[in-house]
Amino acid sequence: MSYKLRCIHCGKVYDPADVKYTCPVCGNRLGTLEVIYDEFPEVEKFDLEHKGIWAFSDFLPVEPNHFEVPLLVGNTPIYEKKELAHELGLSDLYVKDDGRNPTASYKDRASAMAIAKAKELGISTIYCASTGNAASSLSGLAAASQMKSVIFVPSSAPEAKITQLLVYGATVIAVDGSYDEAFDLSMEVGEEFGWYCRNSAVNPYLLEGKKTGAIEAAYQLNWKIPDVAMVSVGDGTVVSSIYKGFSDLKKAKLIDKIPMIIGVQAEGANAVMRTFNSGKFDNPVDIKAHSIADSIAVGKPRDVLKACKYIKKSGGKFISVSDDEIGNAIVELARKTGVFAEPAGATSYAGLKKIKNELKAKSVIIFVTGNGLKDINSVKSFVNKVHTVKPNREEAKEALKDAGAI
Repeated sequence: MSYKLRCIHCGKVYDPADVKYTCPVCGNRLGTLEVIYDEFPEVEKFDLEHKGIWAFSDFLPVEPNHFEVPLLVGNTPIYEKKELAHELGLSDLYVKDDGRNPTASYKDRASAMAIAKAKELGISTIYCASTGNAASSLSGLAAASQMKSVIFVPSSAPEAKITQLLVYGATVIAVDGSYDEAFDLSMEVGEEFGWYCRNSAVNPYLLEGKKTGAIEAAYQLNWKIPDVAMVSVGDGTVVSSIYKGFSDLKKAKLIDKIPMIIGVQAEGANAVMRTFNSGKFDNPVDIKAHSIADSIAVGKPRDVLKACKYIKKSGGKFISVSDDEIGNAIVELARKTGVFAEPAGATSYAGLKKIKNELKAKSVIIFVTGNGLKDINSVKSFVNKVHTVKPNREEAKEALKDAGAI
């Protein structure tokens, strides 16, 4: 597929052979690059079942004989929830469950693309900084691809996620600091050793892998595009990718509209929202982030400029929700749809609950970006206690009464 790289800040266009990551004029933060294509082929049928994200190779910046991770990434289910849509006052509600990816998160889409590009360059070690999901995704897919992975995580990352990295054989560096500090350290060390970078925003190809979530959803819905798409926001790359996926489909004349995209952030980590609301997209607002949604607890978002520009183009906006709203959303989403989301994954649903009255009679798709088993500790305080009894029928009946089960 023929493509170029364009700086989201200054608009300068580069040949991919001349620039690896970001615009040398605008720097790592504002100079993130977007992939632009000369044209798209006329394709309407995709082998999603067998190929996953690679069913959309004609929409991706890869060579004809590119490397494909030997795990099925993508082809995650989308559920139509008519009763819940009616309850919320919507015309339609769709839930895209990306917790069903190989390492249980949306980040597998980006990692598969990063590994394909690393293989293309002949680099055998790939690194990233992460609060958990990108790390487990990279380590798992790298293991399957016979590559080495080096992961920098804040030491506060959930134990289940760190354990997943070690099981996959990654070299894990736990940084006694924030995600943003781990990010900066990873860039310094990775550049020194010449490893391939899988860091969000810095690597322009990650967004292309992530945009397959939107393309896939559109295909699964038979090109009937919802009015609104909602997704959680951390660094800004995933929400940008949702716009990019729909935008590329529109340019290819496969769809005739782009949904209004609403990015949902945790109140304690809403730097992108603050920047968007300020109207000064090239002067990012950085904060010290904190939230139970560790996957989106980002205080210095790296794809903030792209996220703000893309969401403005869609006619959308950013909103934020409290940790309590996120915790309650995990439980409600699971009980009403059967989809168990981690805190960041349920943040989109928390956002929908918060602004449902603004979306009356509209069709909505929410993207659930991670599985709930990745972080069970955060949700414990939002569910009922376990009733422990002796092996006695009367005690069991009393416990059932206390629980309201009988």
